[in-house]
Amino acid sequence: MHEVTQILSAIEHGDPSAAEQLLPLVYDALRRLAAQKLVQESPGQTLQATALVHEVYLRLVGSEKGQHWDSRGHFFAAAAEAMRRILVESARHKQTQKLGGGWHRLELADVEPIAQKPTTDVLALNEALGKLEAKDPRKANLIKLRYFAGLTIEEAAHALGVSTSTADNDWAYAKSWLRLEMERQVHRD
Repeated sequence: MHEVTQILSAIEHGDPSAAEQLLPLVYDALRRLAAQKLVQESPGQTLQATALVHEVYLRLVGSEKGQHWDSRGHFFAAAAEAMRRILVESARHKQTQKLGGGWHRLELADVEPIAQKPTTDVLALNEALGKLEAKDPRKANLIKLRYFAGLTIEEAAHALGVSTSTADNDWAYAKSWLRLEMERQVHRD
């Protein structure tokens, strides 16, 4: 059994020292995933990777209700889902009128033309992902594992219990379906 899986089992059985042992083992991987996701966010994002990792960790390990993880992959899938929810909550919070949701902050660095990477609208992605999940939960879970947890196609296939070729096909379909759905949302708005 993998060390992370053993510690997760100890946490589940109420070992108070197990949570302290888990963080050093998963922190770097969670930090990389958080940094990767925040790079894809819109400019002006105030949430930092460290804060995102800590919030994810607290939601997964620090909650009073008992959590159960079957494996390291299951833990990272839960972390991906928690990260997605935190990013969506943050995006929704920023859009509220009370906080100037209609206003866009202009940073001094943005005044000069600079090439920017395309950003993902987390709210639009979340809405489209919800529709895909209703239509095909496995493909939606694959997107969550790949996009939010940063798993490779092989790791995601293993976590979902499908072959790599099935995961490849699902990945191609789900990406195209989400892109079309998000474009439909833009044209409706």
